[in-house]
Amino acid sequence: MKTIDELLTEGVTGKRVFVRADLNVPLEGDTITDDGRIRAVQPTVARLADAGARVIVASHLGRPKGAPDPAFSLAPAAKRLGELLGKDVAFATDTVGDSAKSVVASLTDGQVAVIENLRFNPGETAKDDAERGAFADQLAELADVYVGDGFGAVHRKHASVFDLPARLPHAAGGLIATEVGVLKKLTDDVKRPYAVVLGGAKVSDKLGVIDHLLEKADRILIGGGMAFTFLKAQGHEVGSSLLQEDQIPAVQGYLKRAEERGVEFVLPVDFLVAPEFPDLKAKAPTHPETVRADAMPEGKMGLDNGPETCALYASKLADAQTVFWNGPMGVFEHPDYAEGTRAVAQALIDSSAFTVVGGGDSAAAVRILGFDENAFGHISTGGGASLEYLEGKTLPGLAALED
Repeated sequence: MKTIDELLTEGVTGKRVFVRADLNVPLEGDTITDDGRIRAVQPTVARLADAGARVIVASHLGRPKGAPDPAFSLAPAAKRLGELLGKDVAFATDTVGDSAKSVVASLTDGQVAVIENLRFNPGETAKDDAERGAFADQLAELADVYVGDGFGAVHRKHASVFDLPARLPHAAGGLIATEVGVLKKLTDDVKRPYAVVLGGAKVSDKLGVIDHLLEKADRILIGGGMAFTFLKAQGHEVGSSLLQEDQIPAVQGYLKRAEERGVEFVLPVDFLVAPEFPDLKAKAPTHPETVRADAMPEGKMGLDNGPETCALYASKLADAQTVFWNGPMGVFEHPDYAEGTRAVAQALIDSSAFTVVGGGDSAAAVRILGFDENAFGHISTGGGASLEYLEGKTLPGLAALED
């Protein structure tokens, strides 16, 4: 896989360089609530621009249905990228139409442009190879060189991620090189004890990675909504908490395998519960009560780890030398239910381990709860991509960058 360092050594002055970034940031109207992904790709864009390239940045945002939708415009991301670069960034109001062609044609050496949301074109996400390839052909006309740096999208077989690199000389950007290097530390020659913390709403989203990590991890800590399927699999009642009954047999199988392999499975011992899900906009006090995990009352739902679980999980992470964390422990967006997630983040900071925060909601929680990002070994920009890499899957966007 050619790196951006090699590309810059060859020279990019005057060349049109297409950077497939991941600018899929959360928005409230036109306001970006977490610019982490833009900040992550900014160094690659800056290096190319400083070397005299004419940089075309492209990305998706959200899930528009193959047609323009103002709610998913990349205009706010383009503006923020310009602020981070300290220079004007041009913006094309389409992907491969007149605006994109005009904006790209007007670029001079060292200038940067962002084209509109790639998913406004149905060819970007098409299942049909020919339709996807036709869109990739149009994108290729805009550029001379391709740089893949959108790690959060490399698990998608999309036109700009998989098909376009085959049509242009290509290299991996600095962000992708960093992400892959970090994930290799979680799969090859891992320093032990190796602890994994998995949270989030649905256990079905994590089945693949649990299956794979049972062969690698020494200790797996479970939290979030997915914990209730594990507790139910052990025969406990879970009240009105989130539950995936159809996944109970699979979970029972994982618990059995973990016991056979000597992998320690750690589940919550207490929860903060309330009668209903909290209002995340008003964030009014909900007065939760603490209950034992094996004594969940009817009509109450678990919304965060309780204090004993927070202390237990911190103790289970204290001696780890490698930690991977993906998924919050509770409804961290509400102050009443943030402590479980906060406790895990603090335990990672206090640990001497190499710590990796696996993107998505975990990365958002780190920022929302006010932690210093530099206190962690690495914060990934791709939750889904990180999980699929750890599952041992071939990621289309990485395979496309291989020579």
